[in-house]
Amino acid sequence: MSERTGINALIHKIGGDKRLDRVAATVSDAVGAVAKPTVVKNALSGSWLGHQLHPVLTDLPIGAWGAATVLDLTAGEEGAKAARRLVGFGILSAVPTAMSGASDWADTVGRNKRVGLVHGLANAAGTGLQAASWFARRRGHRGVGVVLSLLALSTTLASAYLGGHLSFVRGVGVNRTAFQHPTRTWTDVAADADITEGALARVTADGVPVLLARRGEELRAISAVCSHAGGPLDEGTLDQDGCVTCPWHGSRFRTQDGSVVRGPASVPQPQWEVRVDGGRIFVRSA
Repeated sequence: MSERTGINALIHKIGGDKRLDRVAATVSDAVGAVAKPTVVKNALSGSWLGHQLHPVLTDLPIGAWGAATVLDLTAGEEGAKAARRLVGFGILSAVPTAMSGASDWADTVGRNKRVGLVHGLANAAGTGLQAASWFARRRGHRGVGVVLSLLALSTTLASAYLGGHLSFVRGVGVNRTAFQHPTRTWTDVAADADITEGALARVTADGVPVLLARRGEELRAISAVCSHAGGPLDEGTLDQDGCVTCPWHGSRFRTQDGSVVRGPASVPQPQWEVRVDGGRIFVRSA
């Protein structure tokens, strides 16, 4: 228990160290510039996948490097060639993994950004050590390569702990609408006359925030809490295409069905059915 407390204390110290903010801001601005085009942001965020891409990709380098270490420790010279190939594959797969992670990290703030910065730097160090291992193996220095890979894998696993802390303790990347209770019955939420063309209105249906938007004669409704980080969509903007943009990180959703148009969001907004009866607007979960 004391060891676990010590790790948590270290992470808490990292999260509170504001000296990291200057470096984090510089790197974040650079990442944001690269990921600014919609096609790039969507590709890195996993908007096309249905959830974030980064957790999927992390299995590739960690798996390859872990397998290489198993061969190093059990197969001797017979497994040296395969181990070197696995180290190389892990290095190559670390590139898109780091890019997707950096894109997600760039949209965090405060403690999460500081811990994420150290997480990324540790991963970079681990990848650098693996690269040094690959070159050492290539030159015939297998023993040096094995030691470097062991150091690299230890660094990567320590970094993975930080990544797990961000996801499972801090909730970074968690779908903010996942625990909303579905409303199966038609619920009166507003007067039809109060919802004007081009405006965004936030109402509540059985305790769940719902966004109402009118497009001509059609009323549309999706959950008002952004699935990415919980931003208030009703404070965002509605464009001519009927898409709402979150005011926090710029995620765009179609009000027609809640689908993601632009990341960093990767999970669609829950859709609500709408009907008007007696001048009143009723909604229920789709």
